[in-house]
Amino acid sequence: MASILVNPSAITALQSLRSTQAALNKTQQEVSTGLKIASAADNASTWAIAETMKSDRAVLSTISDSLSGANSVLNVAAAAVKSAITVMNDIKNGIAQAQQPGADTTEILTNLQQLGKQLSSVVTSATFTGLNALDGSQTSPLKFIASYADGAGANNSSMGTIDLTLTTLIDSAGGGAGILEQSQGGAAGAATNFTALAAGDLAAATIADTLTNADKALSDLTTYAAEIGATQTRVTQQNEFIRTMSEALTTGVSSLVDADMNETSTRLQALQTQQQLGVQSLSIANQNAQMIMKLFQ
Repeated sequence: MASILVNPSAITALQSLRSTQAALNKTQQEVSTGLKIASAADNASTWAIAETMKSDRAVLSTISDSLSGANSVLNVAAAAVKSAITVMNDIKNGIAQAQQPGADTTEILTNLQQLGKQLSSVVTSATFTGLNALDGSQTSPLKFIASYADGAGANNSSMGTIDLTLTTLIDSAGGGAGILEQSQGGAAGAATNFTALAAGDLAAATIADTLTNADKALSDLTTYAAEIGATQTRVTQQNEFIRTMSEALTTGVSSLVDADMNETSTRLQALQTQQQLGVQSLSIANQNAQMIMKLFQ
């Protein structure tokens, strides 16, 4: 049956062309954005998972930046402690020289006092972004954000830390509580302030105590340097782990939402061909009405 009111062939061809055009539009969007899932409308569950992974990746990136900053703080502190150890060794050598018969203790003391000022300068200068781990200005252990845990359920996220127990070398508040200001070995009768040595510290009755206290100060400095070094190792290893996790999340998000451009380009060419054929089919179907007109000529 042929009808001039309804053209089933044209309707079928139009429906096919409309479906092809919709698929072509989606494929062209994938080509232009590089994403097969650009919004929740494309695939709600996969999009939600990808957004959560992106959020976690952003947190990990922030933690990595924090760890990099922490490593800089530790590098400054480690360099300062190393320098303080060098200066303390020079002070110890000067004290040992003062014990020698006929030593010029006045000249040695002048040199030792300059070395004491150098200790103070080293500690004061060991500041990074306003943070000094050696002068007692920080009243609690330094806590470096090191990890992020997204637990199940609401509000269960938590942050892990790497702590550095601080040791005051020279008290910036002037309380004389630093280990270089009140160093005292077990056998010494009194403590020694190596930042401000006096003639009495090199006197015959006290010089042995001063040398013992120098050994104690060096021991404390070495212990603190080892703790800083161990913390540096943890920070570096944790930062590498965080970066690996971040890269894994990046790859995971990509596998969920990124379009396979090889597949997409092939599908685009196929749909363009289907579109051309659909237009031709619709044109042929529309010619049926024109064929009916010839019956009335």
